[in-house]
Amino acid sequence: MDVELCGHKTTLLRERLFPLTLICICCFLIPHCFAAISLDAQTVRHGFPYQPSSMAHDPVQKILAIGTQSGALRLFGRPGVECYCQHESGAAVISLQFLINEGALVSALADDSVHLWNLRQRRPAILHSLKFNRERITFVHLPFQSKWLYIGTEKGNIHIVNVESFTLSGYVIMWNKAIELSSKAHPGPVVHISDNPMDEGKLIIGYEAGIVVLWDLKSKKADYRYTYDEAIHSVAWHHEGKQFICSHSDGTLTIWNIKGQGKPFQTITPHGKQPKDGKKPEPCKPILKVEYKTTRLGDPFMILSGGLSYDTVGRRPCLTVMHGKSTAVLEMDYPIVDFLTLCETPYSNDFQEPYAVVVLLEKDLVVIDLAQNGYPIFENPYPLTIHESPVTCCEYFADCPVDLIPALYSVGSRQKRQGYSKKEWPISGGNWGLGTQSYPEIIITGHADGTVKFWDASAIMLQVLYKLKTAKVFEKSRNNKEDKQNTEIVDEDPFAIQIMAWCPESRMLCVAGVSANLIIYRFSKQEITTEVVQLLEVRLQYEVNDMESPPEGGGGGDRDLPTPGAASPSPQTTGPPTHPSTSSNSSDGVRDNVPCLKVRSTPLKQSSGYQVELVVQLVWVSGEPPQQITSLALNSSYGLIVFGNSNGLAVVDYLQKTVLLNLGTVELYGSNDPYQRQARSPRKARQPAGGLCDINEGSASEDRCKSPTSVLASNHQQFYNGGGGRGDHRDNSFSRSRSSSVTSIDKEAREAITSFHFCETFARKGDSAITPCLYVGTSLGTVLAVALNLPPAGEQRLLQPVIVLPSGTLARLKGSILRMAFLDNTGTFLPPAFETWYEPNAAGADSEERDKARKRRPVSVSPSTSQELQESQYAVVCSEKQAKVIALPSQNCIFKHSITETSFVLRADVVQMNIGNCVACFCANGHIMTLSLPGLRPLLDVNYLPLTDMRIARTFCFTNLGQAMYLTSPTEIQRITYSQETCENLQEMLGELFTPVETPEAPNRGFFKGLFGGGATSLDREELFGETQAGKASRGLAQHIPGPQGLEGMKGAASGVVADLARARIALDERGQKLGELDERTAAMLASADSFGKHAHDMMLKCKDKKWYQF
Repeated sequence: MDVELCGHKTTLLRERLFPLTLICICCFLIPHCFAAISLDAQTVRHGFPYQPSSMAHDPVQKILAIGTQSGALRLFGRPGVECYCQHESGAAVISLQFLINEGALVSALADDSVHLWNLRQRRPAILHSLKFNRERITFVHLPFQSKWLYIGTEKGNIHIVNVESFTLSGYVIMWNKAIELSSKAHPGPVVHISDNPMDEGKLIIGYEAGIVVLWDLKSKKADYRYTYDEAIHSVAWHHEGKQFICSHSDGTLTIWNIKGQGKPFQTITPHGKQPKDGKKPEPCKPILKVEYKTTRLGDPFMILSGGLSYDTVGRRPCLTVMHGKSTAVLEMDYPIVDFLTLCETPYSNDFQEPYAVVVLLEKDLVVIDLAQNGYPIFENPYPLTIHESPVTCCEYFADCPVDLIPALYSVGSRQKRQGYSKKEWPISGGNWGLGTQSYPEIIITGHADGTVKFWDASAIMLQVLYKLKTAKVFEKSRNNKEDKQNTEIVDEDPFAIQIMAWCPESRMLCVAGVSANLIIYRFSKQEITTEVVQLLEVRLQYEVNDMESPPEGGGGGDRDLPTPGAASPSPQTTGPPTHPSTSSNSSDGVRDNVPCLKVRSTPLKQSSGYQVELVVQLVWVSGEPPQQITSLALNSSYGLIVFGNSNGLAVVDYLQKTVLLNLGTVELYGSNDPYQRQARSPRKARQPAGGLCDINEGSASEDRCKSPTSVLASNHQQFYNGGGGRGDHRDNSFSRSRSSSVTSIDKEAREAITSFHFCETFARKGDSAITPCLYVGTSLGTVLAVALNLPPAGEQRLLQPVIVLPSGTLARLKGSILRMAFLDNTGTFLPPAFETWYEPNAAGADSEERDKARKRRPVSVSPSTSQELQESQYAVVCSEKQAKVIALPSQNCIFKHSITETSFVLRADVVQMNIGNCVACFCANGHIMTLSLPGLRPLLDVNYLPLTDMRIARTFCFTNLGQAMYLTSPTEIQRITYSQETCENLQEMLGELFTPVETPEAPNRGFFKGLFGGGATSLDREELFGETQAGKASRGLAQHIPGPQGLEGMKGAASGVVADLARARIALDERGQKLGELDERTAAMLASADSFGKHAHDMMLKCKDKKWYQF
């Protein structure tokens, strides 16, 4: 039923969407269903923290914190419990200190600020900040169960901060008082602070120049000074407090007795060669850190990083574990940033009993098991291997088939490495969230080494499911110059993945590499051995004759179009479906019919999972290398793959292993080409490194785009190192020419194929029946239709040919075509046809059963039977500049919206929400926008990213149900949501970092230690550092900054951190004070009563002998 309402044609929608409600179909997506995208809409961040700089561990809560050089803070608990925070200043995190078992964390930054984080809420927040103005912070130390934080500075001074109020104490240890008065040189920055495990009143201070001072906090003077002629990097105590160890810049370790004077008790050079004549060993590299941990029953552990000999050139970074007489050198893949030893007790005055070492590397996190022989590592359960090879492209799928994740996990579990520690992962704190979001989500990442990884991204978690190595299909490159010249068209990473097309229902996968190759995979749960890999070689060449000036009208309708298989102006032929071509160079030495990579000729053993079905390779043509693939689409119901580049497109039947269509872009127009084209000039025989690396591939005409990101394109950022990275469905230049003209092209420009869409729709204007079609989008904004005539399913599909015929132009838009989709007449999204998955290698499966499983899915829309033309479908087309909705089969544009004039769209997707559909766009200026369908009404426009770089531009993906993701750094994936429902449930979905745990009991002093002394000595720091005795700190030294929530919010948020202890202590103090006042008043009353009694007695004695008349 149609009526008129608000100026738009209105339809009574189906009851399943809006029961008994009259709603305009162009306005039915309600704006309040979209959340304003901000930092609050960032759901979670996955991956390894980019450029880590510091680390801390809470041994009671069993959580780990990592700080980065960009001011980020990542917290890890048990697998699935992660949290990301960000300091507003963006300064590097130089130190982290947990308030152990308090649910709080102190961070010190390179901008000389200190922050207190509340970890008792699902999204940690800053409670207090303190900004130092005069001195640079170099070291931070917080003793266990203390509220006084020691801060060492570059000037050599030590300041003390009250963690509860985040105010400075008047107690300051000045460097000139700590060192000897006779010393004229400055000792350098403070590199270490820690209190004696057995005496809290003794503080050890390490200065960079090689001086260590044992400071008495009560007497405010140095008890002992220890001097060494090499710079100090770290200091560690023995748990009995009688010895400490220092690591030095010459690769030595010095062990000192606290009451010893002059020389160290022992000097060790772990990796130095000991000369026979007793001389000092040759210097080694600096030992950056050392930890000294004792055990109750065995020898102590001495763990250190660095210290290798200088003659070990090219050796990887090492962690050395010295235990008794054995020394184990553990090589690491990346430089060591920091390491921590995990111990059974949080008390420093007891036997530590170390059981693991957490090693933070530049690009990895390793945990070593100290309790097993050989020191095996724990299997890391966190998704920290995203960057194992640089990510080149990614895709995001929400609401996948429910059986897909178990199937991928089943085959992926067989790929796990062996040799890990048998113990459970030691970082096991926190609790999982209780979210209700249950639909399956999958993220697929393509990498520079040719691997493809499938990740389970359901419920804001991330877990690797399966890893596919596409490079196995090709022969390994040999160090043969001739072969290299023949095949190499990229400088490095010839197997890098550029584009991926995946059908979740059929589990068919197609990947396109930078070497102009396609690999089609089919999923199987059984292992097979492929004797010969099926190969197709395709010649796809761009060739324009002399000036062509066809009429400018263009437009749909039937035209003179080339017949598939007929001769065309460009010499495009298809290679046979055999093994690699043996032709290499023509008679004049010009390379021709040579693929970029050689497919392996030996049998290929394929394990369960994705198995190669077909390889398609573009070959050199007359000395010109093949152009990289810019767009790709797969349809499992039709059994077709289509791909395109700047030369044209090719349609491949992967069931019959044949090329159905191979046309240049110009030939798609036939005789009605609307553009004026000039003959191309000779091209160089070599390309830049794959477009994934070099982002400035265009010419000077690219400067026409005035987007804010155009400056980035001139910097030649390397994608793999953080500059860019998505082999998307567009050309590889970020700031390319985007002329609004649709009647002419630049002399050197080519019309590239930028997008595809398979659908069952109307092939031509005025058609009365829907047929399988392929819609093609180009870089000049043209949408072309290609009709597909498929034989019946079953055996006939494998025997009869598929007929492919271009059938006209549907529309023209400004800018490159990015996305196409179709809706039915009620606005419901029409997904492309697909087949359901079946086991291709099932034993005894006859052809009838397989044909039955491969029948195409029925189409949800039926054609109109009326003689009068009815609008049965809507085509949604989105380009870099605008979006259009076109009614079919009339091909009339019914809605049009200009998305941006000053910028351009980088990614556009038609996504399904809970109540309807919308177009989601991400622009180069950082804006995220959504438009309703089919009315194209703006629903959301948020300036989300202030600056856009190539990595984000190439990896940004929208998916259904309001989810999106992008690669925020070379090692991290950031997921965001623009769904109000997800934002409302996000708090419950996030895990809890803090869980109530009882603090372990302090070690027993023992009878004799309690009787004769020798146990741990406590210190009343409150009295020593408080304002009463220490006075007030200098006002200009540091500035206190309350948390961002304001004073009231800070008080509320602080309720769970140290405030409980503070309030309890204040209540006890108040109670004691009141009791003291009561005692004083009682004593005063007693004294007054005594005085009164004394006076009364004196008066009685005085008046005893007097008569009454004498008074």
